[in-house]
Amino acid sequence: MNVLVVGGGGREHALCWKLAQSARLTRLVAAPGNPGIARHATCVAASVDDHDALVRLADKERPDVVVIGPEVPLVAGLADRLTAAGFAVFGPSARAAAIEGSKAFAKAVMARHAIPTARFETFTDAARARRFCRDLGAPLVVKTDGLAAGKGAIVCTTLEEADAALAACMERREFGASGATVVVEEFLVGEEVSFFVLVSGRHVTPLAVAQDHKAVFDSDRGPNTGGMGAVTPVASFDHTLRARVMTTIVTPTITALADEGAPYSGVLFVQLMLTADGPKVVEFNCRFGDPECQAILAPMDADLLPLLAAVARGEPALEIASPTRAAVCVTLASGGYPGAYATGVPITGVDEAAMLSGVEVFHAGTTLRDGRLVTAGGRVLGVTAVAPDVPRAIERAYQAVDRIRFDGMHFRRDIGRRKPVAA
Repeated sequence: MNVLVVGGGGREHALCWKLAQSARLTRLVAAPGNPGIARHATCVAASVDDHDALVRLADKERPDVVVIGPEVPLVAGLADRLTAAGFAVFGPSARAAAIEGSKAFAKAVMARHAIPTARFETFTDAARARRFCRDLGAPLVVKTDGLAAGKGAIVCTTLEEADAALAACMERREFGASGATVVVEEFLVGEEVSFFVLVSGRHVTPLAVAQDHKAVFDSDRGPNTGGMGAVTPVASFDHTLRARVMTTIVTPTITALADEGAPYSGVLFVQLMLTADGPKVVEFNCRFGDPECQAILAPMDADLLPLLAAVARGEPALEIASPTRAAVCVTLASGGYPGAYATGVPITGVDEAAMLSGVEVFHAGTTLRDGRLVTAGGRVLGVTAVAPDVPRAIERAYQAVDRIRFDGMHFRRDIGRRKPVAA
């Protein structure tokens, strides 16, 4: 099979790395790709936002499957464009991708169908939102309705912080149009997990579970980022709990979307909080998580290509066995991230790190300048290690991290070592 992967981050590097292992693969093209992806695929300089160029590329390459990695082109309707052009696409339509593209839409679906989630209200008026904050009480969470690169959920420990978050979103428009509408919700207490399922219409296949670490500093301190690391498996998410989540959350959500004219196709990322009252939805994402994708694909024994191809063709994906190994992904970020950071900083030690047994270094924000690998983003690399158990995967991942250097390099030192608490 010929495959086109859209995207150029760490998630797409992991997808290309795994797809390249398939005996069924004939040709792999990535747009735009990155220096790491270039080891597995032919990279073509096409922006994920340029849908016309991507359709032209598909017309030229004639892929059997198009895999769309990031959420932004999915929410903007790239899957619809490619499907209309006659291609089999792994990724939901714009109507279905609204489950991530609009938190107000997702919350409304959950409210209509009694899917367990935090108590919430949606606002376009800052004064009304502030009054609800006082009814709800702190701590609470202010979320931008639209996409915000993983940084649109602001945990507020006081009402003063809530007021400031609402001002940033709705008055100063620091998140642009994404923050014009906000969801204010109660702060959920418990262990957070990321559950991934493959969906084809009304058929759902459980895929994997991981746990990410969002805060920029150790012990879950500091602002939320797009993800500072991930670990799999998650001991607390056993088969009994998975069955409960499928029955009370996943199946009702997929059924609701189909019944309401937005049938889902692709991977659904269910962010869960395991509260004292049972699992509740934190939010839904319409794509693989990043860096969870790196963690869950690294120990996977199954061939990924036929799974994605089946969903792209509208067929159910086959059930797969749970991996027997653990994996840990540690994100190496630019200094200052998620705030302002420098780019173009030379990187060394990547090849040396990847020489360690069970280690893969996935590129997220890198580029080549005069033949030299340099930083090109906030999250730069995802150092991922596979081992028989989590403690050994942690040890192996940090051994690899110690071999990599770039000025300002920042990473958490507690990935997989504790249970993150998040909202």
